[in-house]
Amino acid sequence: MFGKSATSITDYLISSDSFNPDYCTSLLQKSLKKKADLVIESIEGYQMTQEQKERILMVRSHLNYVTSSIAEIDENLNKMIMPYENHVNILCTIPGVKRDSAITIISEIGIGMSQFSSSKRLCCRVGLTPGNNESAGKKKSVRITRAGVYLKPALVQVAHTAVKSDKSPYYKNKYECIYKRRGKKRAIIVIARMILTAIYNMFVTEEVWNPSDLYKIDMPQELMNKQKEKALNQAIKLLISNGIIKDTDISVA
Repeated sequence: MFGKSATSITDYLISSDSFNPDYCTSLLQKSLKKKADLVIESIEGYQMTQEQKERILMVRSHLNYVTSSIAEIDENLNKMIMPYENHVNILCTIPGVKRDSAITIISEIGIGMSQFSSSKRLCCRVGLTPGNNESAGKKKSVRITRAGVYLKPALVQVAHTAVKSDKSPYYKNKYECIYKRRGKKRAIIVIARMILTAIYNMFVTEEVWNPSDLYKIDMPQELMNKQKEKALNQAIKLLISNGIIKDTDISVA
């Protein structure tokens, strides 16, 4: 009802006491021109009362007020974000991040990362770090916290867009590997945390998003060493179980 064609026809019906089908047809735009007969049939013979016209004018007045208010807010927001335009452009290099998302991120965490000291603390601040509810040696829950009521939904939305990107499939490949083991919802949270970790490092280095650098961020050297040691132990056990080597060979080595 608030499209260009409907608005033009409504204005005509409010201002005129007569009905001209040809003139109404001329007000239709784009795809509605093909449905001119149905549009004319739906309004032909209908007479608006004065009360209905007044109510339509009230609704139109309120709509114009809301539209102008949104335009004013957007204008003020663009003025406020001007000093951070460079950081907005940096964030927009991340797959799934658009200008609105970039403004939300900056408004929530700023551009100075010294207050967080590490990307892990930033993720904890936003509520993307699993909880540690453990009692008597038993883990009861590893759900994420309720922090980051504004930024977390924005990052989740960005993650949903990023995992669908074929142009930059870095997060898409990560998502496909994770959701098979952990499920789709948890996989999206992991991707959101990866994106926030990348944002932290991008703000620290003042560099654009680069997938070749993210492997070092996603997989620190300490974690790589642990995984390497685990893989070696598994390989040794496999060789021993197949009788290729003996335990004494390992102890001597």
